[in-house]
Amino acid sequence: MSQHNLFTNSEIAASYEVWYSTTGRWADQQEKALMKQLLKGFPSARSILEIGCGTGHFTRWFSQQGKQAIGLDASRAMLNEAKRFGSELLLQGNALKIPFALNSFDMIALITTLEFFPDANKVINEVQRVASQGFILGVINSQSSLGRKYKRSGNPIWETAKLFSPDQLKHLILENTTGKIKIVWRTTLWPLLPISLPLPWGGFIGMSVKWK
Repeated sequence: MSQHNLFTNSEIAASYEVWYSTTGRWADQQEKALMKQLLKGFPSARSILEIGCGTGHFTRWFSQQGKQAIGLDASRAMLNEAKRFGSELLLQGNALKIPFALNSFDMIALITTLEFFPDANKVINEVQRVASQGFILGVINSQSSLGRKYKRSGNPIWETAKLFSPDQLKHLILENTTGKIKIVWRTTLWPLLPISLPLPWGGFIGMSVKWK
């Protein structure tokens, strides 16, 4: 879910949520299982801002996990779909200048979002400003067969995406954060196995970054 201009297209927005209940159903289950593991690293976190919330799929899920969740997206078309699916706490805005003050949220989430920003460095800088405890990422792995499949798919959404490997993500974070941090990551292994492990070739990277 992204802030890229393609996502302002109302037809793309209207069809986006369908993936989670059709071809992406099993992948969605594995991604949420991994996100749930990462959330355990923030036991005192109550509030969460999801950047690039799109149709609100994960924002609603974060609420179901007991978090005070707000969704932020640059696309009005996506936010309209999020409202249609029952999301309530939504805001139109850009992650390059998050419209909240210092430490406004316990944590921030970016799920299949970072790949679509032309300047991921600025996004990470803004995330550290707004999150008091840290953040979690969900990113398609450039070193996986899934990532290569997406890039070859001919889908204009994925043609514009900049995918990352686990090592590239860690480097990006270390270069754009200050102070001591703790990084934990795993990758989903579906459809090979319905589990996640810290293996560099898994399709979907889940990574938590916690301020120490």
